[in-house]
Amino acid sequence: METSSITSHKIVRINGHNAEELDDKLAVEEPLEIQIAFQSEGRKERKSISVTMRTPGNDRELAAGFLFTEGIIHSKSQIDGVANSPFDENKVVVTFSADFEPKLGSLERNFYTTSSCGVCGKASIDAIKTRSVYAHAQEDWVLKKEVLYRLVEQIIEHQNTFETTGGLHASALFDISGQFLMLREDVGRHNALDKVIGAALLAGQLPLDKHILLLSGRASFELIQKATMAGIGMVAAIGAPSSLAVQLAEESGITLVGFLKNDKFNIYTGHHRIQ
Repeated sequence: METSSITSHKIVRINGHNAEELDDKLAVEEPLEIQIAFQSEGRKERKSISVTMRTPGNDRELAAGFLFTEGIIHSKSQIDGVANSPFDENKVVVTFSADFEPKLGSLERNFYTTSSCGVCGKASIDAIKTRSVYAHAQEDWVLKKEVLYRLVEQIIEHQNTFETTGGLHASALFDISGQFLMLREDVGRHNALDKVIGAALLAGQLPLDKHILLLSGRASFELIQKATMAGIGMVAAIGAPSSLAVQLAEESGITLVGFLKNDKFNIYTGHHRIQ
């Protein structure tokens, strides 16, 4: 069950000395509760592990991607099924395989609003490198700068809800030839990326080492963290990267591009992949 990502609201628009009442389009923001169901000592257990504020749509991908990028699961084989609750459209239940039991000690952290709040510094970078099963799976490849120039137009073309509301972040995935593969939108930039990674996970497409991730805004630490978990080889951002994002990208072997436009960009790490 998926709900609309856009709603209408009556506003008064002021233009100089004139006032006009009209309908405005808003991006929907609602809570999503992620639950896990698993077997423990022969008993069926269910646990709520996260409430995140998100734009409805692709909720099953979001749940799967969140569990993967937070290191709770490590492969598609550990998931038996992902389903929206028939009683609550803002709840998703991820059922684990019968032979997989999560380490509950790692789930005690409160994941409310942002999955990466409170993590920073070298110790966190070392922890991310240890947790990612794809940290060293990347192969070297080279693409021409013109491939990156073409990405900006493509994300604008496919970012439909943003065009209507102006209120969403987007994460888009391309192959190394610049061919568009998918785009997901959300009020939370980390949710948009979890939706992309979750879709790739459920389709059996990980690792994404020979792919380009394009971010509609800035490149923050938590986004590079999630990209590292998925083995993504190149991240390009329309906006600026943070210092810790650059440090993590360098440690993880990711090529990081910032301030991408249709005729220029900055290379922060991994310049050997760009001709």
